[in-house]
This record gives sequence, structure tokens and C-alpha cells, in this order.
Amino acid sequence: MSTKLSQSEYDNIDQIFAQADAEVLKIEAPGRINLIGEHIDYNGGNVLPAAIDKCIYYSFKKNGSDKTSNVLSKNFSEGFTFDISVPEKPGDGWLSYLSGVLSEIEKRVPGKVTGFDCALESKLPIGSGISSSAALLCGFAKGLNELFELGIDDIEIVKLCQNAERIFSGANVGVMDQFAVVKGKKDHFILLDCDTLEYKTIPAAMKSNVLLLLNTNVSHNLADSAYNERRAQCESALEIIQSKYPQVKTLVEATEEMVEEFKEELGEDRVKRATHVIQEQKRVEATVEALKNNDFELVGDLLNQSHDGLQNLYEVSCPELDFLAAYARKDDRVLGARMMGGGFGGCTINLIDEKNVDSFVADAAKAYKEACNLELTPIPVKTNNGVQKI
Repeated sequence: MSTKLSQSEYDNIDQIFAQADAEVLKIEAPGRINLIGEHIDYNGGNVLPAAIDKCIYYSFKKNGSDKTSNVLSKNFSEGFTFDISVPEKPGDGWLSYLSGVLSEIEKRVPGKVTGFDCALESKLPIGSGISSSAALLCGFAKGLNELFELGIDDIEIVKLCQNAERIFSGANVGVMDQFAVVKGKKDHFILLDCDTLEYKTIPAAMKSNVLLLLNTNVSHNLADSAYNERRAQCESALEIIQSKYPQVKTLVEATEEMVEEFKEELGEDRVKRATHVIQEQKRVEATVEALKNNDFELVGDLLNQSHDGLQNLYEVSCPELDFLAAYARKDDRVLGARMMGGGFGGCTINLIDEKNVDSFVADAAKAYKEACNLELTPIPVKTNNGVQKI
């Protein structure tokens, strides 16, 4: 059971990390975007994410104790002391995320982690759909891996962080977020097969075009949303299709003709979910080819199509996201836009010429305020390396 640090205890630990010290390990853990391929990671699909230049920053240091550790968050100006051998309850604040990582590490390398102090500061907007939770988990895991020389490889870190997030959030999340956060490469997207975890890096050379996130400031919560329901619908749709086509191992391997064949048994909702998954897989493949051919008009059109599928077939959008996607589609300055992330809030991702960013943001913010009575937060992003020591 954790105990909250007093202000003096918090200040004492914070001061350690404020000083130059060769024994202090510093880690940078990026957020991620997903250019296209939404809600198909847990359906065995290919996705096209990238790590970004908005990060969580960690400092770690061994404290000489056997089990007592201290962790503090500069964002919340609070810290906790706890016994690393006693897990926190899932869902009980940000510390339980980190406790989940410790539990997963202990399963793999028992007894290797001893007492430590850790401070973290996030520059990632929480609830915006750029995987602040995956960055939190993966940065912590990589930091402990470095600090204690645990020898856990990147793929295993991805898997243990995915499992820790499932336990904490109650959402049966896919592997894309953790993979992008750990394996990101600057100036590249990652073409990831979420079924096999095989991947390729795709150059993100987009000439004068850039990626602009527009944060709706409508916070999403995967556990409270219909995320798990959507996943269950996809899993049951696959089972129905496999009753006749056992060779179809994942839903992205099915065809729209198969869905049509089983439409009565599937029912309207599962037909919609499966159709989106199948079509989105094709859009990822088309986007990769368009990037290779420098056809950014086509990339933009595919982004628009993706939003249509997420809005009308997968039904994970919200009025604010739909407004911004529709506004961008009518604006000649934007090549394409779609909602990004789990849905029900968060950001749209917009492909736009760099010279048009400021004027478009000003106009979109005004229109958004008038239509939705909310402030719009622009987040320009660049691709970045994955979690790394700094």
C-alpha cells in the first residue's frame, strides 16, 4: 500500500534530480500518432503509427533500499512511497499504472528490481488520443530495464506494458501504442503487422506537408467508452465467419463478400464493424503506396475515407470530432483529416501544407468555438525516436 509523500519528502527527492549526478538515469518517452489504420490493431491488421516529439521525461536513481521506492509526478506535484513487492490496486490513480509495470517485470526477472527513486514530468496532453498512458508505462519500464540492467528486450517491454495497461484501464487494448512508443524512428512511420509484430519503417518525407493535431478538448476514456464492446463485436463476427471459412485467422483477412454472406447472422452492428475493419486494412496498404509515390492528395483522401468509416461504421466518433473533420474536408488548405485514437474525444489528425497551418488553425478555432462552445488546441507534431536514454 502506498503512502503519499509529505511536501518536505517530495522536495528532498525532487532536489536530487535537479542536481547534476552521473548516477541519475534520464529517459524520454514519446507519445504516438497513427496516420491511418484505426481499430484494426486488435483485429490482426497493419497500422501506420509513429512516435512524436511530445514526451514524458523520467529521472531514475537507485536509493539503496531493498524494496522501498519513491515516485513523484511534477505535473500533479505529488509523490508516493511504496513497497515494490506489494502491487497497487488496478485503476487507483497513476501510480497503479507503474505498479502494473513492476508486477509484469517481476514475472520475467524475479528479484532484480530493488529500491529506487523516480521523478516524471509529462509534456503530453492527457486524454488527447496520443497515448500518454503507453508513454507512461513504456518510459517507466525502459527506465527500470536500464537502471537495473534487466536485459529485457524491446518486444518483451511492449508486451508487458500492453498487459499492464489492460489490467489498469480495464480496456482490452491492442499492441500498436506500446510498439510505436518503444520502436519509433525519427522521420519514419512504422508499418506494423499487429498479428505477427513484424514491421517495416516507411520514410515520412512529405515535402512541405506536415501533420497537425487538433485537440477537441473532449477527454476520452477507453474504459468508459464502447471500446471493449467494439472489440467483442469484432471477435464474435470473426467466429461466425470462421464457421465456414476456418482459414480466416483474423478479421482483416475476411472479405466484404463474406460479411455480406453472413449479414443476417451477424446483424447490423457486426456487419458495420467488420466492414470498417476490412476497408481500413485496404486503406493502410493504399496509404503506404501513396507515400512511396509522393501522392499526398491520395493520402488525404484516404484519411477522409477513414474518418467516414470510424464515424458511420465503427461508430466511435463524437460530434466535436465530426465537426472538425467536416470543416477540414471543406477547406482547400487541408489535404485530409480524420479522428485519431480510441475515439469519443481526443484529436483529429490533419495533413496540411506547413505554410497554411497558422491561418487554418485561426479559422478552425473560431468556427469550433462558435459551433461547439469549446476551445481548440493545435498540436503540431513531428516524428521521433522511441523511448530512449538522454
